Amino acid sequence: DLLLHYQPKVDLHKKTVVGVEALLRWPHAKRGMVPPGTFIPLAEKTGLMRPLTRLVLDKVAREAREWEKGGWPLPGAVNVSARSLHDPLIVDDVADARRLHDLAPARRQIEITESSVKADENRAVETLSALSGKGVGISIDDFGIGYTSLRLLRRLPVSELKIDRSFVMGMNGEAGEDTAIVRSTNDLGHNLGLTVVAEGVEDEWTLDLLSAFGCDLAQGYHIARPMPPSELPGWIAQSDWKMAEC
Repeated sequence: DLLLHYQPKVDLHKKTVVGVEALLRWPHAKRGMVPPGTFIPLAEKTGLMRPLTRLVLDKVAREAREWEKGGWPLPGAVNVSARSLHDPLIVDDVADARRLHDLAPARRQIEITESSVKADENRAVETLSALSGKGVGISIDDFGIGYTSLRLLRRLPVSELKIDRSFVMGMNGEAGEDTAIVRSTNDLGHNLGLTVVAEGVEDEWTLDLLSAFGCDLAQGYHIARPMPPSELPGWIAQSDWKMAEC
């Protein structure tokens, strides 16, 4: 019953679509659309986390390959839970899905949270280093709410930092506290050589301010809501955001 929707990520400077984030959904007959925050913890407690992660990795790789064949070479980002991150088999699972669908490593990205890394820092660094060594991009999701130390950030083989949506959505003035946090986080990411993504962009004012700050990428409802994979090519064709050259 599980399905995936995809939310585009766009380049604020080139005005292009550069990738998508895969978001798991469970359309339940009686409960409606059950969010992942409800059923993922249950999967982690019942031993279903690995087969669930493999399912998502396979679906994203298959759909990314279909987009690629159709002339839409979009990297697909998969959110990895704490349990999956600390499972050494995740490296093989990512590689298996990529090989099965003949997908280039550059089309695959893993998103992790700060808290999942801190659960077992050494193992997380080892796993992420193995993934990065195979060409898989690593992104820190929800950055700013997990209290990651700069020492840990320096250890992680990450290429992308995503500013948590709560700060982006809280920007209600150029002199506000959340605005200062977003701007400082953007500068920090760039000084570390990382691509910076702003999540939770809800209006044009926020988009313009992020662009003025020099933020690299953005995603949010103002750009596009998460959508079924079949709708993605049509959205790109009709939107003001053009397909990036890959």
